[in-house]
Amino acid sequence: MERLTAYVHGMVQGVGFRWWTRSRALELGLTGYAKNLADGRVLVVAEGPRPALDALLAQLRSGKTAGSVDLVVESFDQARGEYSGFSER
Repeated sequence: MERLTAYVHGMVQGVGFRWWTRSRALELGLTGYAKNLADGRVLVVAEGPRPALDALLAQLRSGKTAGSVDLVVESFDQARGEYSGFSER
């Protein structure tokens, strides 16, 4: 199990992006959250198997998201197991 931390840049607030991300994450069986940041980015933290995390990352970059994504900056780490579902914060 791994943890994906992704900072999503672009027109991603006020357009249903967190809801869209939550839906994709739940379809992939991931846990974590999507949170608006004060600077206009969205922080996505997801935990699960690496193939599912890679699939979520690919969807974030697909051009088929709610809103418009310009850039995704990601890092991977060891899962901490602190989430039981996927939420919008």
